[in-house]
Amino acid sequence: MYRSFLIVAAFLLHPSAAFTSPSSPTQQYSIIRPRTITSSLSLSLDDSTQSKIQTLVDENPVLLFMKGTKLFPQCGFSNTACQILQSYNIDFETVDVLADESIRQGVKTFSDWPTIPQLYVCGEFVGGSDIMIEMYQSGELGEMIEKV
Repeated sequence: MYRSFLIVAAFLLHPSAAFTSPSSPTQQYSIIRPRTITSSLSLSLDDSTQSKIQTLVDENPVLLFMKGTKLFPQCGFSNTACQILQSYNIDFETVDVLADESIRQGVKTFSDWPTIPQLYVCGEFVGGSDIMIEMYQSGELGEMIEKV
C-alpha cells in the first residue's frame, strides 16, 4: 500500500518520468518499467557453507534458521515460527541468517526451499512457517517434537 502511494505521488510530481513522449502522433506512449535486479549470488553451495549448515543441523535437535533472534525476530514469519516452537516449552536453537549472507543463501540451496524461516527437527527439514502452522494446528508438529 505504502509503495503504491509512493509510485502515485512520484507520478503526480513528475509525470514525464513515468512516460516517454511520442515523437510522432502515431507513436504510442510507453510506460517505463522498473529495473529488474539480478542477484550476483550463485545458486551453488560452496563446501564450507554446506559443511557449516550440515554441522548446525546435526548438532541441534530442533533448529530454526530465521531472520533475527528468538528475542528479536526481524520478520513476521520468523516471529510466528518462534512463537509456535516456544508454545511447546522446549529448548531450540536459532541461526540469524541476516548475520551471514552465505548462510542466508546457502540454507535455501541446502534445503531446496526458497524462503526463510526454515525448521529442522532431528536433522530432517520440516518446512517454513506456513508448514509449521499447518502441522501445529493438526498436532503433527507436537508429535514430531515430542520424539526429540
